Amino acid sequence: MTITTTLKIKGMNCASCAGRVEKALSAVDGVTQASVNLATEMAAVTGDVPTQALEAAVLAAGYQLESSARQFAVKGMSCASCAGRVEKSLLKVSGVLAASVNLATEQVSLRLTNAVSDDSLAQAVANAGYELVLAPTVAETEIGAGHGPEAGGTAPNQLAFYQQDSWPVLGAALLTIPLVLPMFGLLFGVDWMLPAFWQWLLATPVQFYFGARFYQAGWHALKAKSGNMDLLVSIGTSAAYGLSLYLWHSFDGHHGAPHLYFESSAAVLTLVLLGKFLEKRAKKRTTDALQALENLKPTTATVWRDGSWYRVAAAALKQYDKVKVLPGERIPADGIVVNGSSHVDEALISGESIPLHKTVGDHLTGGAINLDGLLEFEAMAVGSESMLAKIIRLVEQAQGAKAPVQALVDKISNIFVPVVLLIALLTLLVWGLVLNDWTQGILHAVAVLVIACPCALGLATPAAIMAGTGTAARHGILVKDAVALEQATKIDYVVFDKTGTLTAGKPELLQLTAFAESQQTVLQMAYALSQHSEHPLAKAVVQYAQIQQVPLGEVSQFTVVAGKGVQAQFGERTVVLGSGHWMRELGLTLPTEQIQIPGASVSWLAETCAGQAKLLGLFCFADQAKPEAKAAVQKLQQRGIQVAMLTGDSQQSASYIAEQLGLDHVQAEVLPQGKAQAIADIQAQGFQVAMVGDGINDAPALAQADLGIAMATGTEVAVSAAAMTLMRGNPALVASALQLASATYRNIQQNLFWAFAFNIVGIPLAAMGMLNPVIAGAAMACSSVLVVTNALRLQRMSF
Repeated sequence: MTITTTLKIKGMNCASCAGRVEKALSAVDGVTQASVNLATEMAAVTGDVPTQALEAAVLAAGYQLESSARQFAVKGMSCASCAGRVEKSLLKVSGVLAASVNLATEQVSLRLTNAVSDDSLAQAVANAGYELVLAPTVAETEIGAGHGPEAGGTAPNQLAFYQQDSWPVLGAALLTIPLVLPMFGLLFGVDWMLPAFWQWLLATPVQFYFGARFYQAGWHALKAKSGNMDLLVSIGTSAAYGLSLYLWHSFDGHHGAPHLYFESSAAVLTLVLLGKFLEKRAKKRTTDALQALENLKPTTATVWRDGSWYRVAAAALKQYDKVKVLPGERIPADGIVVNGSSHVDEALISGESIPLHKTVGDHLTGGAINLDGLLEFEAMAVGSESMLAKIIRLVEQAQGAKAPVQALVDKISNIFVPVVLLIALLTLLVWGLVLNDWTQGILHAVAVLVIACPCALGLATPAAIMAGTGTAARHGILVKDAVALEQATKIDYVVFDKTGTLTAGKPELLQLTAFAESQQTVLQMAYALSQHSEHPLAKAVVQYAQIQQVPLGEVSQFTVVAGKGVQAQFGERTVVLGSGHWMRELGLTLPTEQIQIPGASVSWLAETCAGQAKLLGLFCFADQAKPEAKAAVQKLQQRGIQVAMLTGDSQQSASYIAEQLGLDHVQAEVLPQGKAQAIADIQAQGFQVAMVGDGINDAPALAQADLGIAMATGTEVAVSAAAMTLMRGNPALVASALQLASATYRNIQQNLFWAFAFNIVGIPLAAMGMLNPVIAGAAMACSSVLVVTNALRLQRMSF
């Protein structure tokens, strides 16, 4: 069948680009025709080729595909084999670039081109034997209520999935207990077994009514030419049930009544149902952190419109709306306080346990609780652009991601069921043909089928990742993906930026020395240049000048010179304000003996004219280390990690802070482009490096590092470049993040050990006749519960 795939290409800017992309796509095996339209930036590719191969060709040509992320629930999965089959089926759909199934949440995360329809995705999942749940679109409506718009609409009220599964467990158990209890009489030489008819009557509903789900899922797996846990259970219990029927109906009445195995098939099904019930209850707890974040979203807001306050749906808020928040209400969007003051609880967002006082000009974060005062604020980020929405997306992304170790599990899962079926067949044949005991052969083959634990294998990694990233989010640590978790376990060298990371980032101007002008004139010039800069030192100059009530002068041709300072025209004069490094480049000799503040950050004011520079003034700033910084450094060093500082500040200022905190290494006067090279130099020495920063100038270094950690109190650029984000400006969270990552990865290894151990030990024991089917069923049920319960231990971690 000929398929035409439409792709949106990013990065093309000329006909040569279009030709290069077209050539790259045409070279992919299976492509019969490829055409690229530069005007629309679209490519049309004809041929039965996976979209992933097309994306690889575009990337190799130096361009990118435009894509979007979607997430759907999938019904009917029971083990790692199911998850793998859903992924494979979706990856065959034209336009699907990546698919990752999380068995613990029963969801699939997709990366798609814009041309993929929901129906094609649903059909692909249906072809694999499962159901894709297409999320309904909930319309946010406003209904007049006399005083203005009111939010309307309700979410569907559904029982939790583990509550929906309680009836089958209870029903199967009530029918199974009369079959199993008489077996205890055999321990005392008493035959309490029910007549064959009553055994059959009790076992049949368990087998075909309560166990119908296993037959349905197993049949879908067979139709998809694959296998899963349900197929193993249905084959195994059907064999025990069928053997019992055969022995019952072949009894001629001349010999002792045969032992039937209805209790084995019923008990195995009941135990597996119980195991899935307990597993789902435990799995639900792994999503508690994400659910807690979702619950922070307010449904309504009070907004000023048309001269009155109205109650509207929170989703209806727009940027720059004026919003009122009463005491006890949640803040419905990010914004800036314009009236009132109050204490605000941001514990579930940033992990900050102490309420923060907010007043006019302060920033508010949506989802936080207004505690004791009336606040009015201007909405700045609403809906999907709010900080809370971004946090939720990051947590979802991390919990849906696969750890690198999962690749091994996926490979094993692909062959797991066929191998188990082969072992069960060999067990039957050996016991039947070699040992001439077909009855025991069937029972031991059943035990092999039932003891196999593909569920535990599928849950081992995602359960731990969900619990670990959820715990991290609760403590104000956001993890971008599972790869970051693994990388964090290898870190042996941490590099901190200085300003705003190890220090408060709010320096104060403590010394002003004028050389060629009056102090008033020097301060006025510096004030005029600094008002246009966002640099912390510039803000300190502005604050000092305002306190001194210095008149603000006019400047023109203002320019920021990256890593050096600022330059502008002050009247007829060209004035520069910046670092000592820049002043020396301008040919100035600096009177450093005039610096009176130990460890100060220093800026110099100079005038340039006709290639000559003249020094006008000296500014000394103090930025003290954060109270938590020294303890943060010590915690890292106790873990055997070397700690360094990388800063563009002066050597004297950097050395002063480094001595205060007990840092192992320090590099000062490093330009932004030099920070990334400094990280590369450390990596060249064999270290695994984590970079911690908060500014735009830290972004290259964050990207270069093996692990980038950004302070959310800094810039959006830094956060985007990092693999981890600390919601509070507390450097102690760095050690906590590394500790949690190590605990999570250790938990994954433990889970995989137990998942493999159950199979490696259990299957041979079952094949040798050392496990009866009931014990095998109990072991299988326990394996999944054990894995998820072990993962939940991460939720008890505290820092």
